[in-house]
Amino acid sequence: MEIERKFTISKLPDNLTDYPCHHIEQGYLSIEPVVRIRRQDDTYILTYKGTGMLARDEYNLPLTKEAYAHMKPKADGIIITKKRYNIPLDPYTIELDVFEGALEGLIIAEVEFPSTEEADMFCPPDWFLEDVTYKQAYHNNYLALHGWEK
Repeated sequence: MEIERKFTISKLPDNLTDYPCHHIEQGYLSIEPVVRIRRQDDTYILTYKGTGMLARDEYNLPLTKEAYAHMKPKADGIIITKKRYNIPLDPYTIELDVFEGALEGLIIAEVEFPSTEEADMFCPPDWFLEDVTYKQAYHNNYLALHGWEK
């Protein structure tokens, strides 16, 4: 189960380069249900996501580099590329996605929680702007097919 809130942000942290960073490339083979392939650094993953905005089932399966390369041309829409910074916010981790390519300029902060109760009680830091958890336009599968309206 993935329980996650999404936010736009007001500005990048000054010390962003001090945090671990991953290079991510992902595409969507299906939107309903969501079936995603992802390369994160040198790791390849196939993900199935159930329905829902805040909480939904999520299953990850390992892929080989060759399987990823075979499926990548079959993805619908664009291949999303982004840098993900992992910023600690005790007891959570902010996953700050700085999009590149066709989605350059978009920056989304995601925070995962162990329960919906904790997600509901979360007080975001002051550099977070709007909570876009329930706005489909900010979910990656939507962005892959429709792009981003600045």
